[in-house]
Amino acid sequence: MSMLKQGYTILGVWMMIQLFTACANIIPPSGGARDSLAPVLIGAFPKDSATNVSPKQVTLTFNEFVTLQNAQENIIISPTIKSTPRFDYKLRNVTVVFKDTLDANTTYTILFGDAIKDVNEGNIAKNFKYTFSTGNKIDDFSYSGKVLLAEKGKVDSTLIVLLHRNLSDTAIIKEKARYYTRLNGKGEFKFYNLAAGDYRVYVLPNDFTKKYDDSTKLFAFRSQVLTVSKSDITDTLYAFEAVKKTEKQNNSTAKDDKKLKYSTNLETGVQDLLTPLEISFNRKLKKIDTSGIQLKDTLFKRVTDYTIETDTIKNIVRIKYGWRENNNFRLVFDKQAFTDTAGINLPKADTIRFSTRKEIEYGSIRLRFTNLKLNQNPVLQFIQSDKLIESIPLNNSELFRKFFRGGTYEMRILYDTNKNGVWDTGNFKSKKQPEIVQLITKPLSVKSNWDNEVTINL
Repeated sequence: MSMLKQGYTILGVWMMIQLFTACANIIPPSGGARDSLAPVLIGAFPKDSATNVSPKQVTLTFNEFVTLQNAQENIIISPTIKSTPRFDYKLRNVTVVFKDTLDANTTYTILFGDAIKDVNEGNIAKNFKYTFSTGNKIDDFSYSGKVLLAEKGKVDSTLIVLLHRNLSDTAIIKEKARYYTRLNGKGEFKFYNLAAGDYRVYVLPNDFTKKYDDSTKLFAFRSQVLTVSKSDITDTLYAFEAVKKTEKQNNSTAKDDKKLKYSTNLETGVQDLLTPLEISFNRKLKKIDTSGIQLKDTLFKRVTDYTIETDTIKNIVRIKYGWRENNNFRLVFDKQAFTDTAGINLPKADTIRFSTRKEIEYGSIRLRFTNLKLNQNPVLQFIQSDKLIESIPLNNSELFRKFFRGGTYEMRILYDTNKNGVWDTGNFKSKKQPEIVQLITKPLSVKSNWDNEVTINL
């Protein structure tokens, strides 16, 4: 092979090595870091916080392409206007077109909530707001606070807070509010750019009417008129149902059912050692013949030291007895033992057979409370699956129970104003606020056959 050919061969091999090496190290172009920034307002017409303007249209320009999501649900115009504006977006712009003439000398705030987001990554301009005034100044007072469910101490973020300039009690029943705002996930609210003056404060579900036209609605009211003259006013409002929906539903079902029926609180035929045996009827009882109700042991020997009680609604009968572990019982009652308000008895005599739990299914509890307000008649409530299991009045800062059924419990403190042991709802007509319940954020886990000690900081 000639030196020239040998040179070409070496050159070809070298070029092939470089080609394969280059192919092996090709790196695809990077798209860069993910955009995590929310859209930023870079221009507005009229400008944000403009005065002496009464625009037919507002145009907001952002630093990137944007879109609107659920505009009608997210956006609030405050104060409210008669006709809902038209909301639109294109490229970097969001527009609001008003259909009505705006009121004179009024500060308007457009609260966009979570409506504005960028096109590429969906980053939301959270709680974005835009303000202008038809007068020569921007009203800048605010009012904030929190709404809790009075009976549970929890939050319902679907509720709204309303402000009425009409101070009459009938305004919330007959008129739509001048101002309203939503709650966040923590139950908090805030009104911006309020005019100085007097307001009535209410809480309602965010329905079409936004009026207190049904006593089964969740509702709250501020007892005193709110006088806005400074911007550091905060409140906690407690929502309640004056009449519970379940009561109406149960009454309706009972009317449709011509037979008197019952159920018990037994769990698969087993009775708890610490609570009464409960017999719940589908209708209110008018008469109970205790002579026709007998508690017996397995040998049909009658047990004598028990008591029979009814609840305040007269549709639950409780058999109270000092239950002992792992025993068998029969509750026998005649057909005429129970009579409802229509004079109807049970279809036939009946027998309920059950046994009691074992002590090893229970653990002891010792709860120590710090900052407990003993002067406000605290009652400790134990809740499971949203059902009240037991209420215990607290006379000191420590509670000990030798036997307490194992499981996980939600706990609440009821401040029992009238000392009747149960939560009492409010009444707007009589200006009565509901009793307040404080939720204990950490659940109580009771281990069976175990000493359970917990310190609770309120």
